[in-house]
Amino acid sequence: MEAMSMNVAALDSAAPIAGARDSTRGFLGGLVPAIAAGAADAVVLVVSELVTNALRHAGGTCALELTAYPDTIEVAVHDRSPQAPRTRTPDLNDGTGGFGWPMVNRLARSTAVTGQAAGGKTVSAHLTR
Repeated sequence: MEAMSMNVAALDSAAPIAGARDSTRGFLGGLVPAIAAGAADAVVLVVSELVTNALRHAGGTCALELTAYPDTIEVAVHDRSPQAPRTRTPDLNDGTGGFGWPMVNRLARSTAVTGQAAGGKTVSAHLTR
């Protein structure tokens, strides 16, 4: 099987988070061989977290790219901020977050943050297919 990719249009508000999840489910549903339900759920959760973080913390716009390889699914989110995600103590009282990046790192085989020559960065996660 060769790699299969999908670029999702630039996302710039809360409503596209649901659209990113829906597009991801559609992409995963078209894969042959099919991806296991649990693995698909993990990919959708990582997409939701990375897109949400980019919209909330990295300038309010991002682009999502999904690539399926024989053994992995790559989720890549491109945004305008050079600032890498950081692990912080989760806020259990005020609901300000801190759970997403550690969760992404637990679900993914690997994660990477790559600076872009034109500015900004790409946050990518490889998950088991």
